[in-house]
Amino acid sequence: MNDRLLNLLGMARRAGKLSIGHDASVNSLNSGKAKLCFLSVEASQRLKNEMDALCKKTNANIIFGSYTMQQLGLSVGAKATAVLTVNDEGFAKRIIELTREE
Repeated sequence: MNDRLLNLLGMARRAGKLSIGHDASVNSLNSGKAKLCFLSVEASQRLKNEMDALCKKTNANIIFGSYTMQQLGLSVGAKATAVLTVNDEGFAKRIIELTREE
């Protein structure tokens, strides 16, 4: 498990640069704020397809992560969540870099 990535998600949350959960993520993508969509390993295929289509439409990056809903939730101080979006270019770039290091 990449603790640096989870820590970075927590920092993004504290900075107010995350949208957590389905509705908040969809709103963030549709408004053009989201730079990156991050899905848990437990996300349903329907959710993956929906977010993938939205990301393609809005040119946002998408990561199908290896973290459980519980791990994602704990890292951002929320309930278990299957999806979140990163609404900051700097955080998004660093998260992408960290996923490539895995």
